[in-house]
Amino acid sequence: MAVNSSTSIMPKLEMVKVLPVNSLGCNFLFFALFASSFTGGGNYNVTGMAQIFLQNGKYVLKLADFRTDNGPDLKVYLSKASSPSAHISLGDLKSTNGNQVYEIQGTPDFSQYRYALIHCEDFNRLFGSAELK
Repeated sequence: MAVNSSTSIMPKLEMVKVLPVNSLGCNFLFFALFASSFTGGGNYNVTGMAQIFLQNGKYVLKLADFRTDNGPDLKVYLSKASSPSAHISLGDLKSTNGNQVYEIQGTPDFSQYRYALIHCEDFNRLFGSAELK
């Protein structure tokens, strides 16, 4: 059987442009190093995913499909426990809903800092946690 020289048996490949999804320019086509779903703490509802990525040599925490009850002075922590007793502060919560990214300073030992927390600093109330696995 002759193959027509104008007909290719190779699949046609398409170029796809990947657009950044956040202010750090991360496209998150990489796999998460650690990830888990949030659960609410006590009387508060927190849903979504916490994910740790290594992007351009820096660790970042991404909150994906995130939603939490509103509260005063909400902070994002990496913690050694499901309470904020020994933690690294990643700063103020940027929004009570939606995808958001927090840069992690340095290189924490993720075998010890296994929890992402949403915590109200003013009233010392845990809104939610995710055990990063």
